[in-house]
Amino acid sequence: MKITTSKRFITCLILTTFTFSLFSSLKSGDGKNYLSTSAKVKTIVIDAGHGGEDGSTHGAFSKEKNVALEVSLKLGKAIEDKLPDVRVVYTRKTDVFVKLYDRIGIANREKADIFISIHCNSMPLVRRRFIVNGKAVYKSIPNPDTRGTETFVAGYNRLNEQNVAIRENASILLEKDYKNNYDGFDPNDPESYIIFSLMKNAFRDQSIRLASLVQEQYTSSGRVDRGIKEQGLAVLQRAGMPAILTEIGFISNPEEEKYINSESGQAEIVNNILTAITKYKKLVEN
Repeated sequence: MKITTSKRFITCLILTTFTFSLFSSLKSGDGKNYLSTSAKVKTIVIDAGHGGEDGSTHGAFSKEKNVALEVSLKLGKAIEDKLPDVRVVYTRKTDVFVKLYDRIGIANREKADIFISIHCNSMPLVRRRFIVNGKAVYKSIPNPDTRGTETFVAGYNRLNEQNVAIRENASILLEKDYKNNYDGFDPNDPESYIIFSLMKNAFRDQSIRLASLVQEQYTSSGRVDRGIKEQGLAVLQRAGMPAILTEIGFISNPEEEKYINSESGQAEIVNNILTAITKYKKLVEN
């Protein structure tokens, strides 16, 4: 069926009206700050990944949730020391489970200008052959060969890039009321795709810029650069500000596990992220 010029005009008018209404509601609706209007970086929310009962990812001697918390607290302290005009808010300061929607909800309520989620990466189990008392024994262990850093921004999964999203979003299942907490997205409702696209794209460029700066700093310290990736991560999707999730190293890699647990390694990681934030802040405010 042909669409007349007048129908096209009406359709465009409806979409335009819907878009402006949507941005208005996201900006001021029901007390949530879905759209940051600040031209300065005044508030940074730091999210230590996982925590509490959500802490199964581990290496040979450490757990991701503990490493993420240690780095997050040190990063917050470093930001406060170097950037005294910036307010730091944490999603958690202890080993507790915080729901994914609460994590980004804190950032929205606090009108954050940046949201940074700290995580450790891990590879799936692989079967390896070991000789024990002269006999061959096969054990399933995390792949110890993969290493490096990568930083994620909000996006929709490609078919062959779902491992990280599946692992990180699995936390939702630990929430008793998860069906109610994440009912904002209906795959059968076209408006849901429009809403998520607008929210994601509003800060996509800024998120990628911040992620790029973080990865550049990791690389300058000799870390393996696994790049910047877009994933459908629940903790980032509803962010009303530039938001990234950075994997500071593979806890499944013996060398990197030692590095991300060491004082010197954590200090270097903190300095990398702090330098990236400082450069991003100058870019935004200038």
